[in-house]
Amino acid sequence: MGVISIVGRPNVGKSALFNRIAGRRIAIVFDQPGVTRDRVAREVEALGRRFLLVDTGGLAFDRTPGSEDPLAAETRQQAALAVEDSDACLIAVDVRSGVTPLDEEVIRRVRSSGVPCAIAANKCDRAEDDDLADEFMRFGLPVFPVSAEHGRGIEALVRFATDRLPPAEPAETGRQLRVAVVGRPNAGKSSYINRLLNAERVIVSDIPGTTRDCVDVPFTIGTGPTARRYVLVDTAGMKRHTQMSKTSVDNFSLFRGERAIEEADVVLLMLEAEIGPTRQDMRIAGKILDSHRACAILMNKWDLAEKKGVRETDAVKAIRTMMPFLSFAPVVFCSARTGYNVRRTVDAIDAVASSVQARLPTGILNRTIEAATKKTLAPMRGGRRLKVYYGLQVGTDPQTVRLFVNDPRLVTDAYLAYIEKAIRARFGLEGAPLRLFLKARSRKDGAKLGAEIAALKGAGA
Repeated sequence: MGVISIVGRPNVGKSALFNRIAGRRIAIVFDQPGVTRDRVAREVEALGRRFLLVDTGGLAFDRTPGSEDPLAAETRQQAALAVEDSDACLIAVDVRSGVTPLDEEVIRRVRSSGVPCAIAANKCDRAEDDDLADEFMRFGLPVFPVSAEHGRGIEALVRFATDRLPPAEPAETGRQLRVAVVGRPNAGKSSYINRLLNAERVIVSDIPGTTRDCVDVPFTIGTGPTARRYVLVDTAGMKRHTQMSKTSVDNFSLFRGERAIEEADVVLLMLEAEIGPTRQDMRIAGKILDSHRACAILMNKWDLAEKKGVRETDAVKAIRTMMPFLSFAPVVFCSARTGYNVRRTVDAIDAVASSVQARLPTGILNRTIEAATKKTLAPMRGGRRLKVYYGLQVGTDPQTVRLFVNDPRLVTDAYLAYIEKAIRARFGLEGAPLRLFLKARSRKDGAKLGAEIAALKGAGA
């Protein structure tokens, strides 16, 4: 599909314009220069056209020693790549500040790329502000007075850009699998994505908090009908709430990361092999569990751990001990730096995604439950023993099974965990969360269900 990019100097409202065109809050908007660094892209639809909309970091060219953001060069590189990949480019400026030397530099560089472009004269919140945009006409480019905050003039701007897009091609078949990569700061999330893509798609730095927004990175393996399509979501390192102020960019980044977990098909929890699971890792794992998301655990920087004599069996044991609630998640040992096992992580993603959508045949499910209840006696309370009559899969993503019992109040957490373990042992469900719900049935209903189970067994279901 066509690509429209938004560029400009810092703090002119690029992310606000991006969110306005996209129709939702995707990019972080904060009154501070340099909040956006990576390319933030999202597929959107406007004026009857679907296209990829790209937000970029603010372009600064001050080369005075000590005055530049340490990641300014990387931000400029990402913005330059965005322009190069674009079919149309919108140059955002702030009419209240007038034409600045930085605006002139940005406009000159974008024009030299040969990409069709226009000036989005932002912060024209009122009709009388439109005259302020006239100053930018001296560059010989179309100028559109707009207000990202209030939505003024947006339709004309978008129409200009969409008219420059190539003819729409038939939509690709096959659903894209959304994969969120989450973890603590500096766990290696961005390095992993770049290694997997074999390209510098996201900025990598030793500076904690380099990634601030969620960055969608589409990629495809194979071609034609059998192609596998993914969207990798690079997220900011998730810190504890106590480590940041309520108004900081980190707080917005944490919110975006939590939302990325909720929207993902599969979540990759990245741990540092040298350190092992920390309290914050366990908090993030708890968020994944609470969101009922499929999960795989990546032990990154394994090359460094191996040099210290750490063995995989010991590392897995430590993970299972410290995070028993994610015992269903597969563990892959990898190194984004060397590329070790990075290809295996894709296999793990596919396996987990398959488990989430797996169908549990009713007959096999109930034979599994029956065998488990015969092997271990059900709990008893007040002289009454729990009876499990029947089980039925009622949903996927997450996997959901309803158990019909005589009285849900008789069940214990330990026995429910035992039933879950038995179901997992029979069907696998690696990486897929499994929810068990209890529903009361009377003795008469129980007898009827027993007859239905017998009929299923006779049919070999």
